[in-house]
Amino acid sequence: MTRRLTVAQALVTFLAHQYTERDGRRQRLIDACWGIFGHGNVAGIGQALLESEGALPYLQGRNEQAMVHAAVGYARQRDRLAAHAVTTSIGPGATNLVTGAALATVNRLPVLLLPGDTFATRPADPVLQQLEPLGAGDVSVNDCLRPVSRYFDRITRPEALIPAALTAMRVLADPAETGAVTLALPQDVQAEAYDWPEEFFADRVWHVRRPAPDPAATADAVAAVRAARRPLIVAGGGVHHSEAEDALRVLVEATGIPVASTQAGKGALRHDHPADVGGIGHTGTAVADELARTADVVLGVGTRYSDFTTASATLFAPGVRFVNLNITSFDAHKLAALPLVADARTGLQALTEGLAGHRVPASYESEYAAGKAAWEAEVERAYAVGDPGARPSQAQVLGALDAVVGDEDVIINAAGSLPGDLHKLWRARSRRQYHLEYGYSCMGYEIPAAIGVRLAAPDRPVWALVGDGTYLMMPTELVTAVQEGVAIKVVLIQNHGYASIGGLSEAVGGERFGTAYRYRAPDGTYSGDPLPVDLAANAASLGMDVLRARTAGELRTALAEARGADRPTCVYVETETADSVSGAPPAQAWWDVPVAETATRPAAVHARRDYERHVAARRRYLGT
Repeated sequence: MTRRLTVAQALVTFLAHQYTERDGRRQRLIDACWGIFGHGNVAGIGQALLESEGALPYLQGRNEQAMVHAAVGYARQRDRLAAHAVTTSIGPGATNLVTGAALATVNRLPVLLLPGDTFATRPADPVLQQLEPLGAGDVSVNDCLRPVSRYFDRITRPEALIPAALTAMRVLADPAETGAVTLALPQDVQAEAYDWPEEFFADRVWHVRRPAPDPAATADAVAAVRAARRPLIVAGGGVHHSEAEDALRVLVEATGIPVASTQAGKGALRHDHPADVGGIGHTGTAVADELARTADVVLGVGTRYSDFTTASATLFAPGVRFVNLNITSFDAHKLAALPLVADARTGLQALTEGLAGHRVPASYESEYAAGKAAWEAEVERAYAVGDPGARPSQAQVLGALDAVVGDEDVIINAAGSLPGDLHKLWRARSRRQYHLEYGYSCMGYEIPAAIGVRLAAPDRPVWALVGDGTYLMMPTELVTAVQEGVAIKVVLIQNHGYASIGGLSEAVGGERFGTAYRYRAPDGTYSGDPLPVDLAANAASLGMDVLRARTAGELRTALAEARGADRPTCVYVETETADSVSGAPPAQAWWDVPVAETATRPAAVHARRDYERHVAARRRYLGT
């Protein structure tokens, strides 16, 4: 038996019948489709979504990149078991997807991209927005999505949709392969009818596996940990994706091994758990980084070991042994580790069983407990407000928010100086409270991601923390939040420039060149008065309720009011300027940003000497 539908109608119908199942829990794989329509998809996917009568819910966005960010936020909050699709027209609508696709793939998060494409039948050549690359008639702008997609296909014939759609679902649902998946859809093919087998539209369940580690590999890992005097666990995002937090807690309570976390892994243990020593790496805590420098075995769980985590290969000691538990072989083998290729929860349970009766020396537990207490005192110092009538520092903004939120709140950030302050200072209270996108560190992620998270968890207060630089990149989805009644809370921090890059520029001899939002001075530099922009008024013009906090004292009141609001609400606060310190402790480990080898300006000459000193400590970890 067959059903005659267009390609677009068949795809929408197919997507409405896809499910994932893990641990006996079944849910829709593709919960909704974001879309902005143009000539490349309005009569295809657009018409199909309309005709489906809500079988695949539609969400309207304002920017194609932002729609992907919203979808990524949704997928992360749903532990990668549910995702959104994103449809665009051809041309700029499609190329706007590239940044979001890269972010999804870097972070191993599923999103289905459905860009329109130029005609497969080529009735006119060129059509509107066609690229026309010389010597390649089968290439369109959608090919920009190939390197940032985990799977890419162009559907040039109706019947080709069947294998492509099945492969797309397999990749999206596979925790070892997931990321952005792109099905490019020529606009003529979208509207073409075909007789589809009814089996294509049957409910299909994609079972998300929890593979167990190889017994021999487990034995090797257990032996390495048992032989260690100073083991350290590095918890990455895979702990959260696997819902392995309880398994991690059981392991560390049995063994006493301390846990440091990456940006993606923060919250794997509650901040007040005795074994939690906070963030690791360039933006980490002093206690975690000191433990990393002296560790003899590092057990990485669900981490891909970015340069921030390893302090650009200068943090861990020579001769350290890595044991990597990861569902992807690619990540498990990094740093010449003993690989333990498995689901994080299953692997942690196997390690707990193998380490029965083993515990680290009591002196080691006492050491990291003292370091944890000392760092907590640093957090209190950074959060403390001296004059409630003064402008707050950025750290004091976080302290005020810390005093207002509960365990159920979600904090979202991605770029600028906030990620470093948050990684060092934030007290994560629950498994999905801390939502930092730091794989791609994409400015503009926070507001659309907050919408996605709130859609995934409508009962949780969701906060998007944005600086003025990030806000100016992508404020447009505030309109979406207002339209859909998605009651996100935006904390908009005005510091008149790129604070993070300004600090980095100063550190590498760049003298904060081009990082301040100021008028040009007579010497041609951007060192005049701050620009008279009113971002609070801008947010209000887009439909947000706006609360202005002029002082540290007013800030906490405004945050509490925003938390209780049932409409999209923005708290606007002006902190020190971008060339002032944030109030957080300085970096506890290095990050490799090359400095000019030859220069005449004293700042760069001095920075190069400092750079060469750090580079000398960089090493290869070869597992011998």
